[in-house]
Parts: sequence; structure tokens; C-alpha cells
Amino acid sequence: MFKKFNSFDMTLMRTPYDRSIHLKKNKGSSIFQTEYAKIIGSVMFLINYTRPDIACAISSLSHYVHNPSKEHWDVLFRLFKYMKGTMAWCLHFNEFSAVLERFCDANWVSDNDEVSSTSGYVFTLDGGTILWKSAKRTCIARSTMEAEFIALELAGQEAEWLKNLLGDIPLWGRQPTAISLHCDSQAVIGVVHNIMYNGKNKHICIKHRVVKQMLKHGVVCLEYVRFERSLADPLTKCLIKQIVLKTSRGMRLKPMD
Repeated sequence: MFKKFNSFDMTLMRTPYDRSIHLKKNKGSSIFQTEYAKIIGSVMFLINYTRPDIACAISSLSHYVHNPSKEHWDVLFRLFKYMKGTMAWCLHFNEFSAVLERFCDANWVSDNDEVSSTSGYVFTLDGGTILWKSAKRTCIARSTMEAEFIALELAGQEAEWLKNLLGDIPLWGRQPTAISLHCDSQAVIGVVHNIMYNGKNKHICIKHRVVKQMLKHGVVCLEYVRFERSLADPLTKCLIKQIVLKTSRGMRLKPMD
């Protein structure tokens, strides 16, 4: 991919995105829009198959694919520099195991041009990452708690599907137990365990009922995890290099042996 876009020779970066940069819509003429779109499409292929660590960066950049500016190109080249330095990284897996876990996170209104929150989740099987997603939500959250709750319900849907899938695999050997959902928001966990949701937003009330049903039927169980140990952070926000490295290792995304 680097050769295709003539970007092989470049300096290296330790993080995929600069936390101090807040991208905005380009109000002028677009700069090499077709080439920009091609690069975004190629990097999305990597995200879907091998590189969850760059999901947040490319999610942000993809919103400007129709009218990129010089600032968007600069951020994209920084991402390339990070990818060049981590070319040898790949996902590692152990032998088949029944230990299935999930981490979810959300980022509420991260820049000036967006009012939608970002939801992200990571599923691991015996520590190796098998499923992940980073996406802007169409429904608007009025607080960080609501944004986290929206992310929790999204990941719960995937947990239910994944549990049914694993239950049909002969190698699984037994009926899967409830999937542990690790959430870094104690407020969300408290709301889920309440019998009634007292908020005024109807869409959050519906999601509350859905998650309650999953808990009741043993599809999932909720566990609190401190934010610095959440593997879903790279899918919702930009991180410093130490946490980028730590979460990547946590997902077993590391250089080939």
C-alpha cells in the first residue's frame, strides 16, 4: 500500500493521531479528493482485518472524504508514518479456549463539527482480539453516561450474536456462559441494574430494556474496569503513546515472532 501511494520513505510516528488536533470541515476547495478517498478505502481494509489500533483515526478522517483539506492530508500522512513503524504488527492467538470477554467504550462529542458520540467495542477470545468496531452513532446522547450506554447496548447486540454462533461450534464443547462485558463507567452499570430508567430520552429507555433482558437471560454480565485497562479506548479516542502500546499489547496486536 505504501508503494502504491508512493509513501514508503518517511519518518516514523509512535501514535496514529495527534491529540491536540481537532479536524473541521473544509469550507474551501478539495485537495486531491479522489486520491484521498482511495487511501481511506485501503486503510479501512486493514482496520477490518488486522489493525483495530488505527480505527479511531481513520473513523475521524473518513468523515472528510468528500472534501479533504491540507489539514486532513497532514493527519492522514501522520497515520501513514505510524503504520510504517508498525508494519510487522499482527494479531496473535493461542489455542482454542472458552474465555470470551468484551470491552466497550464511548467518546461524547469529540470535536466542533460533530454532535454524535463515538461507540467502540472489542471482543477477545482467550485474550486474542476476534471482533471490534468503531462507529459514529446516529442517535444523539445528552451526556457521557448516555453515550456510554449507547455503546453498551451496541456491544450487547454483538455479544448475543457471538454467543449464539459459538454455541453452534462443536469445538466449544459446552453451552457458553454469560459473556463478561467490561465497562469503564460505574454510572452506566448503576443505571443498568436499576429496575426502571428514569431518563426522558425514549431511545435510551428502550436500550435500557434491551440490556436488562440480556442480563436477565444470562447472555451477558457486567463488570467494571478502570479506563486505563479498557481495550476499547483506541476505538473511540486518541491516546498517548504509552497507552497506545499498552492497549495494543492487551489486544495481542504485536510484532511477529
